[in-house]
Amino acid sequence: MYIAVMLLYDAKKNPAYIDYGIEIPIKGDKVNNIIDYLKKDEHIKVKAVKLLRKTKNIKITKKDLLRVHSKEYVGKLFSKELEDVLIKVYELIDENGNYYRYNPINAKYPLKRHFKTILRKVSGTYQSLYYGAKKGFCFFLGGGMHHAKRDYGEGFCIVNDVVVGIRKLQAKKIVKTVWVIDLDAHKGDGTASLTADDGSIITLSIHMAKGWPLDKIINNKKGEFDPSFTPSDIDIPVESGEEELYNKKLLNGLNRLKKYKKPDLALVLSGADPYELDELKSAELLKLTLEELLERDKMVFNFLTELKIPKAYIMSGGYGDNSWKVYTQFLKWIISKHF
Repeated sequence: MYIAVMLLYDAKKNPAYIDYGIEIPIKGDKVNNIIDYLKKDEHIKVKAVKLLRKTKNIKITKKDLLRVHSKEYVGKLFSKELEDVLIKVYELIDENGNYYRYNPINAKYPLKRHFKTILRKVSGTYQSLYYGAKKGFCFFLGGGMHHAKRDYGEGFCIVNDVVVGIRKLQAKKIVKTVWVIDLDAHKGDGTASLTADDGSIITLSIHMAKGWPLDKIINNKKGEFDPSFTPSDIDIPVESGEEELYNKKLLNGLNRLKKYKKPDLALVLSGADPYELDELKSAELLKLTLEELLERDKMVFNFLTELKIPKAYIMSGGYGDNSWKVYTQFLKWIISKHF
């Protein structure tokens, strides 16, 4: 038995993106599907019920955000500019100034209300890190906003909960060093840029070799470097069509982590968007099967377990009606094998 707390979830019912008028294929019932399946599976339901825990009401403050993001950007998040920031981060207006994947007429709630949900997700990520460090393993059913940079949000990520959570844990002197293992289909560019040249946080990202965010221009017209191209400590680009090599490349990358000092904690972004049935267009260059994804997830878990490194997990990307299956098969395996 690793821990008393394993699966964290936000019990407060959050509106789906469509309730804000946002037409991105992020299903509001993804977490509920996972919980319902685990509670009903004949082989694990008794254990699953015991392991599920609600997140606590731990607030993320401006001070927490300011450890990571600039004063100017954080100020916008707590001002009248918040709605404009959300529209930009969720890419809800196209280059011609027209609404894109956004229909505010059909919205049930004002867009700015969504920021409260975001802060609860950041809190959940922090709690997963906390319990992972204290107990050995914890999985939060949420989080993974790894594209947010110091001065702005991007790619559906308002703030970078990965780094905010780690910095809060470091400030409390619970951990000194953390490995971030990012399995999302997209490069963990925000995390890499926010932790560059910081030996206390080592980043590994396995991701699409092409496509967003690597389809942008490295230097803009002013000659300014786009932080999306900041290298992780270990980057593992995978070309479309190389899916059969994905896990071999990942294993090689994990073994490269051994050259770094063993950390106090590892945070895994357990992205489901490399799945072949994922519905986000910008993730379509990777098409892994459920079997390949389970092999991936077992590999990472076993690698960290063998090194006796405490583990925290968050969900990261996963879009459409089928993404919940990626998480469920992994959690079922953990519960069956380790609890």
